[in-house]
Amino acid sequence: MIRPIACLLLLLVSSVGPAAAAADTIGGRVFSDNDGDGMFDAGESGIADVAVSNGRVVTRTDVGGAYRLSVQRGQTVFIVKPAGWRAANDGDRLPMFWRQQPLALPSALKYGGLPHGAAATRFDFPLQREPLREGDLDVLLFGDPQPKSMTDVGYYDRDIVTPLLGRHAARLGISLGDIVHDDLSLYPAINASTAKLGIPWLHVAGNHDLDFDAARDEDSLSTFRRRFGPDSFAWEEARAVFVVLDDVVYRPGDKPAYVGGFRDDQFAFLEAYLSTVPKDRLLVLAMHIPLFEATPGRDTFRDADRVRLFALLQDFPHVLVLSAHSHTQRHWFHDAGSGWHGAHPLHEYNVGAACGAFWSGVQDAAGIPDSTMADGTPNGYATLRVAAEGKYALAWHPARDARDTRIGLHAPKVLRRGAWPGWAVYANVYMGRDDTRVEYRIDNGDWMPMSHVAQPDPRLVIENMNDDLAEALRGYDRSPEAEPSPHLWRGALPTDGAIGEHRIEVRAFDVWQGEVRARTQYRLGAAEPGHGH
Repeated sequence: MIRPIACLLLLLVSSVGPAAAAADTIGGRVFSDNDGDGMFDAGESGIADVAVSNGRVVTRTDVGGAYRLSVQRGQTVFIVKPAGWRAANDGDRLPMFWRQQPLALPSALKYGGLPHGAAATRFDFPLQREPLREGDLDVLLFGDPQPKSMTDVGYYDRDIVTPLLGRHAARLGISLGDIVHDDLSLYPAINASTAKLGIPWLHVAGNHDLDFDAARDEDSLSTFRRRFGPDSFAWEEARAVFVVLDDVVYRPGDKPAYVGGFRDDQFAFLEAYLSTVPKDRLLVLAMHIPLFEATPGRDTFRDADRVRLFALLQDFPHVLVLSAHSHTQRHWFHDAGSGWHGAHPLHEYNVGAACGAFWSGVQDAAGIPDSTMADGTPNGYATLRVAAEGKYALAWHPARDARDTRIGLHAPKVLRRGAWPGWAVYANVYMGRDDTRVEYRIDNGDWMPMSHVAQPDPRLVIENMNDDLAEALRGYDRSPEAEPSPHLWRGALPTDGAIGEHRIEVRAFDVWQGEVRARTQYRLGAAEPGHGH
């Protein structure tokens, strides 16, 4: 009976998570690592008033940079990197602002889960002074890189990362979840690509980053945390405070197996930390699942958790929420209808996917899939520029687009002169909001307003039809089925002009980028009744 009992004890101990385990007291120091060797040497000093947390409790370092904290097995200890300092990099060149308290026993999870071993009693955190930089803070935002294979990692590297090398001014980057698509063994490969960008990179957990063989939500990000550190934490810059939150609640056995929401320990951390955050900077919350629910009757985020979060945020005058997950993009402004009671509507930017429509569609000459998203937005990345006093600007950048196209146009090539003007030019304003002003003109005529319409982008509809009509597969995965786009505008094309070519010009007034324009053309031709040309 010895072996069965031992196995039962192992199962019981393995199933006891951090919340039930006995706590150890961790001591340590946050210090200025002047020589960069990671050791607290003579002549180096501690850094006072740095926040240190186990994900629930927040403490502060004393005048000598020392702290003490109660930590359970499996918990991650992290500091809130203060503005003006930079963290050292680990072997994957990820910022090491965290340390992991190992589990007592090895995990049985497929992708390894958390490390195991003897409990640590001390975690030191070296930081180095960052040169003072004037001006705005630029941040790269990647929604859903989401490779399913090494082939997809190659697309990510060639389509997103390589074109940015030496061409960006960002000082921070954030991937907004679904770092990979269920295959967590791809983490090292995608990290190696992202690390080429040479800036600190923060990672949000997504629903495809879960250990799906975990028995409960508390253990479902074990492998993610082993690789990236805490699933919820904060990071401070001079212009902004970033709070990264895991908002994927794992529900094994349900369909879907997750819902948007937060844990009690996350709220405890937020309540403790946000009380210390200055209100003159932009507060950025980065998560994966959107807080809004775009489809009536589809409950994708727990209402009580959203209301509880909003209550903690409502006194902050400058807040921006970043989410991903949808593989489309849009702007959402929360108000009392979704539980927000701040002085102004709360802006949530649902960032488009780096992988677009899961690396699908016809390959181009470089062998990279088109991967246009279901709302007609080309795959790519976003940028955030943070200025003083909480001001910010956002932009979307299609992958490998030297023109940095802001508006995608579709118009018929030819119309009959004198026909009823029932055909139109469509403008997909990728960063368009409900209140965006979009206008068009023909040749050098007067500017006319375009109508905001909830229709699929015709360019993607054509791809769908081409896929339907093809006798053979046009790509590994076909383009997604076009769905109504939240940022599409329509303008009827006149047919009473002269025979020949006519220029179409569209302009949109972007709240951050100013006036942006795009051009195309159509032709008016003559035809007699009964003739097809």
